[in-house]
Amino acid sequence: MIEKDFDIPFVAELALHEKQIQQNYRPIIAVHKWFARRPGTLFRSLLLSEFVEGKLQDKFFDSNDLSGIKIADPFMGGGTPLLEANRIGCDVLGYDINPMAYWIVRQEIEHLDLVSYREAANKLVLWLREKIGHLYKTTCTICQSTNADVKYFLWVKTLTCQECHNEMKLFSGYLLAEDVRHPKNVFVCANCGDLTEVDDRKNPGSCTTCNKPLSISGSAKQNRAICERCGSANNYPAPANGPPMHQMFAIEYQCNSCRPRHRGRFFKKPDNDDLAKYTNAESIYGSLNSPLVPEEQIPRGDETDRLHRWGYTRYREMFNSRQLLGLALSGKAISHLENRPLRNALATNLSDLLRYQNMLCRYDRMALKSLDIFSVHGFPVGLIQCESNLIGLRNVSKGTVVGSGGWLNIIDKYVRAKSYCQKPFEIRHQNGRKSQVPIRGEWIGDVGHSEEAKKRNVSLNCSSATLAVIAPDSLDAVLTDPPYFSNVQYAELMDFCYVWLRRLIKDDAVLFTNPSTRNANELTGNITMERGLKHFTEGMSEVFSRMSLGLKPRAPFVFTYHHNRIDAYFPIAVAVLNAGLTCTASLPCPAEMGASIHINGTGSSIVDTIFVCRSTGTVARRLLEFEPQAIARLVQEDISKLAEAGVKPTRGDIRCLTFGHLIRLTIWRLRGSWDRTRTTGDKLTAIEEDIGKMGGADAVSQYLANPEPLKQNVPHKPKVRAARNAISFSS
Repeated sequence: MIEKDFDIPFVAELALHEKQIQQNYRPIIAVHKWFARRPGTLFRSLLLSEFVEGKLQDKFFDSNDLSGIKIADPFMGGGTPLLEANRIGCDVLGYDINPMAYWIVRQEIEHLDLVSYREAANKLVLWLREKIGHLYKTTCTICQSTNADVKYFLWVKTLTCQECHNEMKLFSGYLLAEDVRHPKNVFVCANCGDLTEVDDRKNPGSCTTCNKPLSISGSAKQNRAICERCGSANNYPAPANGPPMHQMFAIEYQCNSCRPRHRGRFFKKPDNDDLAKYTNAESIYGSLNSPLVPEEQIPRGDETDRLHRWGYTRYREMFNSRQLLGLALSGKAISHLENRPLRNALATNLSDLLRYQNMLCRYDRMALKSLDIFSVHGFPVGLIQCESNLIGLRNVSKGTVVGSGGWLNIIDKYVRAKSYCQKPFEIRHQNGRKSQVPIRGEWIGDVGHSEEAKKRNVSLNCSSATLAVIAPDSLDAVLTDPPYFSNVQYAELMDFCYVWLRRLIKDDAVLFTNPSTRNANELTGNITMERGLKHFTEGMSEVFSRMSLGLKPRAPFVFTYHHNRIDAYFPIAVAVLNAGLTCTASLPCPAEMGASIHINGTGSSIVDTIFVCRSTGTVARRLLEFEPQAIARLVQEDISKLAEAGVKPTRGDIRCLTFGHLIRLTIWRLRGSWDRTRTTGDKLTAIEEDIGKMGGADAVSQYLANPEPLKQNVPHKPKVRAARNAISFSS
């Protein structure tokens, strides 16, 4: 069982490694972008701890077959729990109200003929090269070859001065590239626009073309820009003027002729031919009139209001003409495919490609690559935007993909993802070295990839789990990563892809009937839609109750959770109690990468609490501590176990671990007197008051500030007979 066999240090180390480069450990996630995916190694460990006898470290790298076990996930999201369960032979049942989540999980699990896929994908790339490949060529400034390939076009936003009507370039700084992955620092000259490479970033000297001093800082700061001609201050953004305008100011390219003799990257200022090619792209797109380019307006929302402040009102306005041309032609070729699985796979690829093919992508001047629009789990509107080569580039000598954001990148990742379905593996770390361990006999899919493999039961539902009807005693476990109150507005973000994908899907059009993935019944906090803690609590309670009715006796209901605020935990305590469940364990596990762009420097926790709940069972007596000092000892044990795995919990992590124990304990304390008929507000108050009776998180944290006295002041309980080490309970 999980409570006994889950190995915190072992799993934490696995999860920590996985979250560094998750696609290397779980290539399946590259089928399509989804947000905040939890480690696959975590859910594999939970399943094996519950259903397979033996030491977790031994059985983790073995082939396992749990045929006949049925696992449900009421909040599929990117599908991690279901993928891990499906891989080891379980029947799976999943729900998600968001059609994009449903579609992504379906594409992850659905069988695909990889030979046919590669053939269709290669034909698409060749056709695109023939049609628009010339629009991504440039002249090398070294050898003058006109056959150099553009990796990235860099654009700066512009603004017309209100006083003198001068077109200002909104540079906040003129450093284009740092001397990390390039021999020197590259600066844009504020006077002539040429590029100069320098050794000293802080003292760049003068432009090699016009001899004017190179500037470090630009004139655009904090939504104000000073006109270099008349000196007047102009505010931006200016939504009344429509979407922002851009000017191309630099190109990073690849010259295969010069590559063997050249150190570093290739940069240039756009020449007249580069500008003419973009004008040509505008002209071609203007005459295209493609029905595949979305005309939907961007609705108001917590995330999308940022777009409105910049003047964007329709999704297509977030792309330039060359991007729209390439995407429209790609969609045209895909829509003509008669083979449904191949058409759906390539349509999914195009949907995922969108996050790199838009004018909100930024250029990482240290890593020298494009940052996709969702790198911060929002809609970041910067002043410098990066346009990637739509087709993509390959290193001629190595055959590997160069750069990011093109069709070649997406296709390669998709092939690796679906190949992993056929031959999954794990990564073992030993003595500072890592090795790939094939797990023969396991596979992901609805249909096996070999003659001896059996068809598996996969039931995916694009609907709210608040309406799910589950047969009693039909589920062996519920494993899920539920929404966290006031989390990222995934539906608002996924609409960016959805409005394109819905134009390409023919056989499943009913899934894409609505113009948006947003739904009033989403279980997230949302200011725009006036969804608060009450809505979240009642929705979570309904889902937990419906799922628990389907659980077999003693079967676990397991979910991950973390939040920076203790009151965001109250709804899950109410949901557990309303479902007639008791929390038997709260376990720590890394869930995010600390350096992730969207949380780096925010003080957010990277550690989840895993709540293990059952309707009937036992709870270890030693876990039932209700005084702040004793609770702090339990938190300190978690910290120590994480430390064994090389995890150094931050203050945010420790805070969330404390919240997890407090919620587990208040569920235990209130389970006998819980009244499901009380109002939601009263139930939330009851949770808050009971946590207060235990001293709350502040009281516990006082003992964690200096953990040494915990060992001295909290006596170890004497050993007692095994029967007294656990307390039985039943709903």
